[in-house]
Amino acid sequence: MSDFVEPRSIVRKIWGNPDLVLLIFAGSAAEFALNRAVDWLFFTGKIPRDPIGRLFSTVSYAQEIVFVTEETALRTLGQINAVHGAVEHQRGQTIPDWAYRDVLYMLIDYSERSYGLLYKPLSPSQQDDLYEVFRRIGEELHVTELPATYADWQQDRRRHLVRDLAYSEHTSLLFQQYRRHLGPWRYHLLLQVQALLVPDEVRRLLHLSPNNLFSGFVSAYGIVELCNLQSVVHGLLIPPQYWDEVRRFDRMAAA
Repeated sequence: MSDFVEPRSIVRKIWGNPDLVLLIFAGSAAEFALNRAVDWLFFTGKIPRDPIGRLFSTVSYAQEIVFVTEETALRTLGQINAVHGAVEHQRGQTIPDWAYRDVLYMLIDYSERSYGLLYKPLSPSQQDDLYEVFRRIGEELHVTELPATYADWQQDRRRHLVRDLAYSEHTSLLFQQYRRHLGPWRYHLLLQVQALLVPDEVRRLLHLSPNNLFSGFVSAYGIVELCNLQSVVHGLLIPPQYWDEVRRFDRMAAA
């Protein structure tokens, strides 16, 4: 049976690396807290109650799409559609189409930004590959009005950033939960990571300022990787009860 994502795709390389996955969700955690549809998170209550646990649940879903056969991936995408439909039915409202696009766009953008931050910018062919994989995922999730090309997506992404983000009471409540679950100093590290990673519009709304010292540490990531110190970094960023979860989604090591 064929794979849903081609084995040499840049998407597999990114989503099989726990460091990059953590960065993707650090950036997404910042931006989605600002999204005008963030109230949907508070309707179910699952992410506000356990934001770190839900992160790992989402990674598990993602890897059940990226690293499996076409049949298994489509089954997982169908399950996600069913979950969304159940939440909409329970609330008696429909999640806006633009909100679905926003979430998909975050995963595309932070995949690229994370890889560029730790390694190097994606080449044009890798950018096209990244977008094509996620566009197909979006289509299977019934996300409408997706741009045809990576270049078109870049323009639409900028429009979404300007139109769909605002600081609200829900933003503040969600960041309070991040702090409560991470603890003060891990929370401070999260803010520093987000300051380096997010687009200017997100940085402005959250009043994030990159720290030169932390930026220098990130620039030296190659040394961390060369010396196999990732587990030390994970221990600094992630509370101990989740360390096994990080090791579990290290698909590159498993390969």
